[in-house]
This record gives sequence, C-alpha cells and structure tokens, in this order.
Amino acid sequence: EGHARRGAPAETMPHWMVERVDPVRLLVRKGFVPNMRTDAMVFATEGLAKLLFSEMKNSSGPMMPALKQVANVAGMPGIVGMSLGMPDIHCGYGFAIGNVCAVDTSDPDAVVSPGGVGFDINCGVRLLRTNLKEADVHPVKDALATALFKNIPVGTGTTGGIWLDESELVEMMKEGMPYLVKRKLVWKEDMEHCEEHGHLEWADPSKVSSRAIKRGYTQVGTMGAGNHYCEVQVVDEIFAPEAARVMGITEVGQICVMIHSGSRGLGHQVCTDYLVKVDQEVKRLPFKLNDRQLACARISSPLGKDYLGAMAAAANFAFCNRSIMAARARKAFEQVFKKPPEMLDMHVIYDVCHNIAKFEEHTVNGQKKRVLVHRKGATRAFPPGHPDVPHCYREIGQPVLIGGSMGTFSYVLTGTQKAMEESFGSTCHGAGREMSRSEATRSFQSSDVRKDMAARGIVVKAGNNGLLSEEAKGAYKNVTQVVETCHEAGISKLCFRLRPLVVVKG
Repeated sequence: EGHARRGAPAETMPHWMVERVDPVRLLVRKGFVPNMRTDAMVFATEGLAKLLFSEMKNSSGPMMPALKQVANVAGMPGIVGMSLGMPDIHCGYGFAIGNVCAVDTSDPDAVVSPGGVGFDINCGVRLLRTNLKEADVHPVKDALATALFKNIPVGTGTTGGIWLDESELVEMMKEGMPYLVKRKLVWKEDMEHCEEHGHLEWADPSKVSSRAIKRGYTQVGTMGAGNHYCEVQVVDEIFAPEAARVMGITEVGQICVMIHSGSRGLGHQVCTDYLVKVDQEVKRLPFKLNDRQLACARISSPLGKDYLGAMAAAANFAFCNRSIMAARARKAFEQVFKKPPEMLDMHVIYDVCHNIAKFEEHTVNGQKKRVLVHRKGATRAFPPGHPDVPHCYREIGQPVLIGGSMGTFSYVLTGTQKAMEESFGSTCHGAGREMSRSEATRSFQSSDVRKDMAARGIVVKAGNNGLLSEEAKGAYKNVTQVVETCHEAGISKLCFRLRPLVVVKG
C-alpha cells in the first residue's frame, strides 16, 4: 500500500499507482491494471474514496470493483482524455455506474460499448416547477400521493401506459418528443427544455428487435420499479438566486415535481440483444479487453451503427415515457387542486439523460474533435454560452438534475466551463449505491423505512412495499457529499436544494 504524494497524508491508497491530486480528485495511473491506454481520474473526497477502497478490498462475485472498472475503461480502443469516475461511482456491468469515457470518432478503432450505456437506456430525470407553496400541499399530501399513484402506473412489467400499435411505437422511437407534440399529448414548450430537445436524430427503430418492441407497447408513461420514482418536492435552500430565478424558482417553499424513469423493458431488451452480438464481434477484433463485460463494436462497423441506432430509438422512447408521466402528474395536480396545470405553472424546468452515448464536439489537447461520449450514471453539464443549452438558460448554463436516494434531498446544479475542460461536460447523477440490493434488504426493514419517512413528514405510496428496504437511504452514499464534491471540483455548481414531501415508487 502506498500513500498520496500530494494531499491528506493520513489517507492510505490501495495501490502505489493511485494518487491523490487534490481534496476532490484521485489519479489512477496507467499501469494500475493491464492494457490501459491512458490514466483515469475519479472525483472523490477522502470520505468517498474510503468507500471505493473498501469495495475494492471486499469485492467478490462477477462484478469488479468500481475503481478497477474505471481503470479498465481507460483501455477502450479510441479513448481520448482520461476515463472518468464521478463521486457517486459504484460497480456496474462493464463500465462502473458513474463512469464517463469519450472516444475519437476519427479513430478507425474507436468503439461503442453497450456496457458503457447500461441496460436502462436514457434513464433520466425530469423536473417540473409549480407556483404552489408548501402550505398549499401540506393539507393534501395524502390525496396528492393517491392521485399520482392512480395516474402513473408503477411496478415491474407495468402495463397501463398509453397504448400504441407497432407502427405508432416505431414512429415514436424515430421522432421522440416531436411525435407526442404532434399528437397533442404534451406541451410543445416541454420539448425546448429537454436535453437534445427530447430527440436523438440518428435513431433507427429498424435495428430494435421485435421482442424489444413488444415489451414497449404498453409501457409509455409508466414508472417501473427499483430506484424510479415520482416525488413532490419543496425548495429547501437556494444557493444561486439569479440562476434559480431563470429556472422559475423564486423562493424557499416553492413546490416542484421530480420524475425519474427510463426506457423500461424496451431499453433493457435492446441492451441485452446487443450484448449478445458484441460479445461475438469482439472476439474478431485485434485488441484485448480486461473484462468481457466491456464487449464492444467499432463505431464505423455495421454492428456499431446498428447498436447506436437502436440505442437512440430506446432513448427517444425514454424521453417520451417521462413526457407522458409528466402529463399524468399534471393531471393528478389538477384533480387535487381543481385548477388546470397551466394555472399552476407546471412547466418543465429541464430533462436530463443519465445513461447514454452521444456524439459531441469537445476540445482534446487543444484540438476540436467529434467524440462519442459514454455517460453511464452521469449527467451532461454544459456551460453558459454553449449552443446546445436552451436559449433561456444560455447565460447560466445547463440545469443539472441530481436526484437523491429515497427520502433525502435532491439538487439542481448548473453546468460549467470546467466540466467541458476536464470531464467532457459531465458531472454526477445521484447519490450512488453504497450497498447492493440484497445487502440493503438484509440490513433494513421496509416497515422501518416507511416509519422513518413518516416521522419526517414524507408520504409514501409504493407498488411493492417490500421493496422499500432496497431503496433505504442507508443503502446509498450521502448525496450532499456527492454534489458538494462536484461543486468543489468545479464540474457543476450548486443552484438549489429540494426536500421530498410525497414519494411514489414502483
């Protein structure tokens, strides 16, 4: 074991090639694992790093510890810059969750890896504001929880979404949110406040299997299970009043609605289908990967293009899924408050992707390059002035939505130029698991989790009460430590904090 050459002298490193650069950065040098093409960087305070090191020391089973996974990703063909780990990082399939990697599209060997996007393609978060105050919601929390639960179908394998036949679903996957606007299912202005305007233009539904399409027929507008949710939240603290005001947040006590979901069974099937295909493809490629779960295909290859087209189609499905969930949340508020959502000012603040691979332009070693950025469990964080940031946010930077673990704070930050320079315009995406689901189930009782939230004034509606233990706050890292790390590193800046009042889960 070695010690950091720079930084806190008391901190013990798990390996001499892991070095603390400053209070919020760990450098993992090339050579930490075989076949690294570049270094890796993890944004972590000493406290968060201890969790990483503990995972590394105690890991067992098929999943590698996150620190090794970030280093393995540094060996991906075509990688530029460093493999990056966000403060909420934890082990995942192939890539760690919280891992960012960019590959140079001009490199003929550059690859795309389904494990670098994840199973829940475009899992993401949407935030709506309202003109309601906490005092308006407090007397009707139970009624509001019931209305949301009735309007938004929840649970694994959920049906009850808007019904689409195959031709309609294919059209929606191709067009994304513009399809819903055309059918007058959502507000037109919602689209302007979404990453990529709710539409990845290279989507190719013909590359999505019939099995995946079948799984998506009845799931548009449904939550799912796991860590997905719809929460009624109250603004608890404002750190940057001017930026918050641009987003329509004017005071502490203002009510918002946060929605967290993705591409449901359709996206999961797309990932599963292509993992099988790339596992065969990678055996024919002339490079070595440290982990079979990193199986990939060259971007320029027919298989690489097919995966990117199918992934984008699933991402468009996810944008539409959150859009219909938002429409149903508006309906629930209208039922409870007896006012149309327009009068309640229920506008979308923003919608962000968490699991995605996208073509973007970044400066690498002083040169502008078109790169494919894998963000798995990470959020885009583009700075003020960037052309891909909506005009209304151009002066403050892109809103960055960070959902906390169940019953804890959530945060809104803004993107920065530092993120563009250091992390390919990326930052964290949430709290990040500290325990596996099975470990959480052994450690917490769902009844105790419910009682704890009730004691803090939080109303919970769940499709499966037995699964609340999996999402207990103790199973996750401290989201405040995570976002403060990003703020200190300069890869996103704190804007305001949200506290949950109503939680609807699968």
